[in-house]
Amino acid sequence: MAVRARGADGAVRVLPVSVKGVALQDGKVLLLQNERREWELPGGKLELGEDPADCVAREIGEESGWDVVTGPLLDCWQYRIRPGADVLIVTYGCHVRSAAPPVVGSEHKRAGLFSPAQAPALAAAAKAQVLAVFTAT
Repeated sequence: MAVRARGADGAVRVLPVSVKGVALQDGKVLLLQNERREWELPGGKLELGEDPADCVAREIGEESGWDVVTGPLLDCWQYRIRPGADVLIVTYGCHVRSAAPPVVGSEHKRAGLFSPAQAPALAAAAKAQVLAVFTAT
C-alpha cells in the first residue's frame, strides 16, 4: 500500500507504507540485518486492505518465527532511504509470546537482540524516542 504526498516542489509523490514492530524479548529489541547490511526493525509492506496491526504481526512471524501480540501504535514518520526513495514508517510496540531465539527468514542475513540504548545507533528507523516510550511500559 502507498500514500500520496506533495513535495516541497509541489509534485505529488507516492510513498510506500512500511509497518514496523518494536518486538521486545527479555528487555531486548529485535533487529534484522538486510541485504544492504543495515539493521532494521522487523516489519514490511502494508498490503491493500490489510490492517496495519495484523500486518506487523504477520511480518514479524515471517521474518523471525515469533508469534507476537500487536500493542500500541508508537509513531509514524517519513524515512528517506536514499534521495528520491522515501517510505512512510508506521511503528507498533509488539509483545513477544515466545522465549525461543528468533529464526532468521529468507529476507535477512541475521537477527540480533539489542538493548534499547544500542538499537537506535544500529537502525535508523529504531528511533530512540519510540523505543523509550515502549520499553518504559
